Amino acid sequence: MKYLILLGDGMADYPLDDLDGKTPLEYARTPHMDRMAREGTLGLIDTIPEGLQAGSDVANLAVLGYDPRLYYTGRGPLEAASMGIALAPSDVACRCNLVTLGEDSAELMVDFTAGHISPAEAKQIIADLQREIGSEAIHFYPGVGYRNLMVWSGGNPDFSATPPHDITGKPSAPHLPTGPGAGEIARLMRLSRECLADHPVNRDRRARGLKPANSIWLWGQGRAPQMVKIADRFNIRGGVISAVDLLNGIGVYAGLKVIRVAGATGYIDTDYAGKAGEALRALGELDLVFVHVEAPDEMGHEGNLKGKIRSIEDFDEKVVGTVLEGMDHLGPMRIAVLSDHPTPISIMTHASDPSPFAVLSSVREENQGLGGTFGESAAKRSGNLVSPGYQFMDLFIGDWRRFVENKTR
Repeated sequence: MKYLILLGDGMADYPLDDLDGKTPLEYARTPHMDRMAREGTLGLIDTIPEGLQAGSDVANLAVLGYDPRLYYTGRGPLEAASMGIALAPSDVACRCNLVTLGEDSAELMVDFTAGHISPAEAKQIIADLQREIGSEAIHFYPGVGYRNLMVWSGGNPDFSATPPHDITGKPSAPHLPTGPGAGEIARLMRLSRECLADHPVNRDRRARGLKPANSIWLWGQGRAPQMVKIADRFNIRGGVISAVDLLNGIGVYAGLKVIRVAGATGYIDTDYAGKAGEALRALGELDLVFVHVEAPDEMGHEGNLKGKIRSIEDFDEKVVGTVLEGMDHLGPMRIAVLSDHPTPISIMTHASDPSPFAVLSSVREENQGLGGTFGESAAKRSGNLVSPGYQFMDLFIGDWRRFVENKTR
């Protein structure tokens, strides 16, 4: 049996008046996901345990079968693993966003992506930050675009930090880090403003009418987690395909092969079909491939309704459709399509509500086949709920037929 997980990050949403009470997922044209819901098994997955903040880090750990209450230490260490940065036991890794803050007294969080700054521009800024404010204890590392990393040797991870995508359009000062160790983090953020105020990259961006990367924002802190490999749990070989370090880092800790795809950007212009094609090729040698697409989440954070609908339709056509068309030669196979968590247009950040999933098996007896379409309302009506969400992997890789039979009695 081969296993394929296709995940549209933040794809789930809330009903919108502009869409006649439908969600973007229900409004979008998604014939391939609808087929999976109609012929396979449709339901909801609850990926965010009570007491943990809704986010792609927590949610995707759950999707891959890890109880976030046991394994989640922070986003930073997961991204460090993807970047090949080995953390000492005393190291604290923080996500380091390049952001655009307002240049008045309110210092609004104008853009948590600094206008989706390019990787080349970000790399230059991060190198200069390391030279200007780095030290033996503080190290800045370039990632992909606005997503970068800071490692604090001997640091304290017990401070409280707000993700910048949670405060878009809000004053930043009330959301600065607090608690043990926060003084050093706030100091670095303040120094970055001084360093970047007249940085050459920002002078050039302003001249081109683009948003400057005029500050860093440190969050997602934590020490390296200890995780059991998926190969040891299920006796299978797996891979992960994603454009973002977070998901690739989870893959590293889970023992999955990180498969890089040229043209994968983590944004709406990503190479959807390239990811799907690479997944099909990888399944020739691997047992499991996890394909992650970031674009719907980015559109949700932007409040970009048209962009979110487009990203969902592209995901359906170019990822799900490509896989369904090319799966026949791979033999017995189960395919799951799902959202990890909602990123509703109305709030422009993550929510903890359960998200829809559909599983289609090449083995007829492993499908409910009750009809319907892929969306939040239909998934709720199905009565199928995987909660806690970290049980999904055991069901998907294990005895899925028993799950289906129990749900159809």
